[in-house]
Amino acid sequence: MIKRLLRLLPVVLFGMMGIAFGAGEKLEDGVNPGYHPQPEWFKQSFLNLHEDVGEAAQEGKRLLLYFYQDGCPYCAKLLQDNFGQREIARKTRDLYEVVAINLWGDREVTNLDGEVVTEKQFAADLKVMFTPTLLFLDEQGRKALRVNGYYHPAKFISALEYASIDRKNAFSDFLAKNQQEEASEELNEAPFFQEPPFALTRSESIPAQRPLVVLFEQPRCAACDEFHRDVLAREATRDLLGAFDVVRLDRWADTRVLTPAGERTTAREWADSMEVKYTPGMLFFDKTGREVFRTEAYLKSFHVQSALEYVASGAYREVPEFQRFVQARAERIEAEGRHVDIWD
Repeated sequence: MIKRLLRLLPVVLFGMMGIAFGAGEKLEDGVNPGYHPQPEWFKQSFLNLHEDVGEAAQEGKRLLLYFYQDGCPYCAKLLQDNFGQREIARKTRDLYEVVAINLWGDREVTNLDGEVVTEKQFAADLKVMFTPTLLFLDEQGRKALRVNGYYHPAKFISALEYASIDRKNAFSDFLAKNQQEEASEELNEAPFFQEPPFALTRSESIPAQRPLVVLFEQPRCAACDEFHRDVLAREATRDLLGAFDVVRLDRWADTRVLTPAGERTTAREWADSMEVKYTPGMLFFDKTGREVFRTEAYLKSFHVQSALEYVASGAYREVPEFQRFVQARAERIEAEGRHVDIWD
């Protein structure tokens, strides 16, 4: 009994992830951007997920698992910019019981199969690569939606609403119908994008010379505009992209595509089959056409560049946890005498 009660005590390990996630960086008010306290209305759970799903259902709610890590600025942004808004907090509390899972934690979790594992093993089993990762579960404990990374408030509200009941349409369709943004009416261009026809086929027997990154975008996408205006405009980003074949597709267009697997389809159909939920999203394929990594949430330049290096260097084969690679990369850059500013 004492052990179970101790597991409910707040665990504060701020700064463990060090420089890669903002340690030492200060906002004007002196607050570290990688830290923000979790709301008091988060459920104080014994981490028996079957029980948590049942208890949420009894309250007419669903369960939302929030994977975080200490010192993570995107987690802090979710807690402050999203849950810090009264309407978003109210909607979340009305629809969900929220349980926080530490990506590197050692607390015991009883998963939905009844197995007892640590938080970090549970996260690894689910292949959690980004924080925050949000896993929305229905009343039977089945996945209703998974969000890998940070969404701005408007998109986040759409995620809350979509996952709150069973839906027949895909989240990308729901998002397109329920969200209007002030943004460019046309796709942004870049000189390193390949021109059609898009014949992306590669295989074990006929490998390509370079890995492939497919960038899915869409018109009227403010995040896409920012991605071009900031991230792709940086010399460091373009240098890293030089290691890839780079293809940009309109997520909703009927542009003809021959996929890495050799399937004839359209950009829209391929995006649907690959469950592309967020734009801009980057899907990475190795020289043989196997998808090895993807990004599908809001990221600043440092983490986009880290993703590019993660794949181009082949580190994904040796380091399955992207966050460990990010940490090591940040430490290496600092050791070289260059300051890491993840919000630059």
